[in-house]
Amino acid sequence: MKVDLGIWSKLTGAVIFLLLLAGLGLVVVWYLPQIRQNEHMRAEILKLDAQIQQEEETARRLKASIEALHRDPKTVERLAREKLGYAKPGETVIRFEETPTNGAAFR
Repeated sequence: MKVDLGIWSKLTGAVIFLLLLAGLGLVVVWYLPQIRQNEHMRAEILKLDAQIQQEEETARRLKASIEALHRDPKTVERLAREKLGYAKPGETVIRFEETPTNGAAFR
């Protein structure tokens, strides 16, 4: 047997709905800073992963250069010629000076 309480049953339903809505709002407010922090940390992880890949590529290039210097005498010769200005007997070395990039050259 169902008893009709009139407006009280509708008010009770509305209060229960509002309490559930308030509880859901509290949960959202409670976890929102953690959600934002999680998003920030994920962006930081992506940035660091890209940096790691870049550093690994640099390490691979440097390792290849070191291996070439250890294994290939022509690489050592080329480097000595470029950096130290060495030449074989009978060769003539021509060096080019860089022009100044500021306005001092035009005075």
